[in-house]
Amino acid sequence: MNEMYDMSIVTHNYGVIGVLAVIFVNTMLLLMAKDVTLYARKIRLFMPIGMTVIGAIIFTGIVMMASKHLDFSLANIVMIIIAIALIVLENKRSTKLVVLDKTQETAFKTYKKQAITILLFEVILILCISAWMWK
Repeated sequence: MNEMYDMSIVTHNYGVIGVLAVIFVNTMLLLMAKDVTLYARKIRLFMPIGMTVIGAIIFTGIVMMASKHLDFSLANIVMIIIAIALIVLENKRSTKLVVLDKTQETAFKTYKKQAITILLFEVILILCISAWMWK
């Protein structure tokens, strides 16, 4: 049982690094984007990767909780809330892109500002919980 728990911790840590990498790539795609249609196409292809990495973190967290006999500590509850928050924030960011009025010139600039804010908030959430857990 200890081996499964140790392996899950390592996989969980790599998953967190993976989410940070996905957020970094999303930020770079957003900052380099000039055309909203091309950007939307890239994001539609890249979004499943981000959701898969978040799913991997949730799965490894479930495995760790199962190996600890479903011990709901404060840290586990906070991580569950942050996982839900990441999913909601990513959904909000992609929904804003779908409903974006592509005929307005300033609409994409406004979307960029909002999306950067969401991505920055995601990074802050991940770094805060990581600092708390790795102390």
